[in-house]
Amino acid sequence: MAGESLVGRRGFWASYLLAMCADGTCAGQADPEWFGGDGADADALAEVLFDPEQRLVFRVPVPDGHPVPGVVVVYRNLVDEFGVDYLPGAPGTGACLSSGPVSGLSWQELTRVADCPRPPAEGVQDASGRFLLLLPLLSGEWSDEVVRERIVAALVAVGAPECTVGRAVGHLLGHLERRALHESGWGSPLSGG
Repeated sequence: MAGESLVGRRGFWASYLLAMCADGTCAGQADPEWFGGDGADADALAEVLFDPEQRLVFRVPVPDGHPVPGVVVVYRNLVDEFGVDYLPGAPGTGACLSSGPVSGLSWQELTRVADCPRPPAEGVQDASGRFLLLLPLLSGEWSDEVVRERIVAALVAVGAPECTVGRAVGHLLGHLERRALHESGWGSPLSGG
């Protein structure tokens, strides 16, 4: 079921991004209010996102001929097995390709997909929304200043309060930095390289 209509709801980004921070490696816990909304908003959206009666899909399409295909974000709502899967999407449509999951995107790949002008198909149309949906895939090396600036801008654009967005970004970057690096010589996980 297409879930793109949920992206604009209060508490969506808190629920979605806090899941990325749930690995238990933080000294402190992130606050849903840092991302816009409050704990009740985030909980209400989590109930929708992880409802076992639904399988929500968020399509991030790109035009045909774009060097990076789109990505489809799928909520895996199986009994006793909840999670989020990132699958390569067919350019222009956002439809899932049959290949395996996307395990990581370099900064360049992430911004290419997020910044795609006027996506040609249904899916998440807003660049900030596309960027934040794909942010959990960021791997490899990046400039902290550039990434921090981009995350701040995206979070503010989707409703995060400017007074707390710095804490939210610091928390997200801390989790991203603890992940394994994507070596540039490996090629793009989206292209099968």
